[in-house]
Amino acid sequence: MPFIVEAYNLSKEFKQAQPLNNPFSFLGRTKTALAVDNINLQIEKGELFGILGENGAGKTTLIKMLCCLILPSRGTAKVSGLDIYSDGEKIKSIIGLAGSDERSFYWRLTGRQNLQFFASLYNLSSLQAKSRIGEVADFLEIEGLDKVFQECSAGVKQKLALARALINDPQILFLDEPTKSLDPDAAWNLREFIKNKLVGQQNKTVFFATHNLEEAEYLSDRLAIMNKGQIKVLGDINELRAMMGGVPATLKEIFSCFAR
Repeated sequence: MPFIVEAYNLSKEFKQAQPLNNPFSFLGRTKTALAVDNINLQIEKGELFGILGENGAGKTTLIKMLCCLILPSRGTAKVSGLDIYSDGEKIKSIIGLAGSDERSFYWRLTGRQNLQFFASLYNLSSLQAKSRIGEVADFLEIEGLDKVFQECSAGVKQKLALARALINDPQILFLDEPTKSLDPDAAWNLREFIKNKLVGQQNKTVFFATHNLEEAEYLSDRLAIMNKGQIKVLGDINELRAMMGGVPATLKEIFSCFAR
């Protein structure tokens, strides 16, 4: 069976800005930071795959490369058989991306108006957009779709971010810290929705990044622990425990062992 997401030796290096008072800046010495370091992974269709790591581990950078928002420094990857270098626009048309960042929404527009705008970016007609927005809103049980975005609760804003990611009916969803700003009840409801509806009912592939241990353990079919740009260990929870010698370790203990 071909993998729906695969990465080989994927790396990303960023140049670091030098302070103006650096006496060596004129010599052309540029410092670099390795955000993602030689990542290899394969994900199957319909899998709920998690990346667990602290802030700064490289999770968001990895997702941005797989979504063709930034190019790698080295290595390669394919999404649904499409190459991230040559097929970026095709990849963007078949994936959805949602995070906890609200800045990409227009705060003075309603939730519905925002979704109509995002639907237009996928070349959906007005009738198609209206139908799809209705389907997604019902599916996500979004209340107050005609409320101005800035007046919506954090839970509704997060649902709207997920609705935007679903508007093109993507094969693959990339979720970056999907419950970061939510209260415990809203976070639990969203996790249930991702696991039971998106994956369980619609058989979508979900690639999500989190630093929440409970979320990682509940959602993941398989889990990769990432630290300083590298995947330190990868497997389902039983395989991760086996790497600890088979002891009944908690995910917190496993994380402490491999991500330090």
